[in-house]
Amino acid sequence: MHAHRANALRIASACAAAVCGCVLAGCNKPLFPESAPRTQFEKFDTMRSGAAPKDEPDVFGTPQPALRARLAPKTTDQ
Repeated sequence: MHAHRANALRIASACAAAVCGCVLAGCNKPLFPESAPRTQFEKFDTMRSGAAPKDEPDVFGTPQPALRARLAPKTTDQ
């Protein structure tokens, strides 16, 4: 019975080490870089009418998401 418990402890230790190794290896770099388009339409919008700003300062100067600029209808003026 003692040998069975020792084997179970070894297996549990090996599994814990494997999980820790996977977690640490997964933290190297972000999956999607900041410069990549966020949606399939962003590249098209950038080519057609220019990129919409991502942030804009509020009245206190703190950067906030530029929702009005990003959600405004696109103009067809050329």
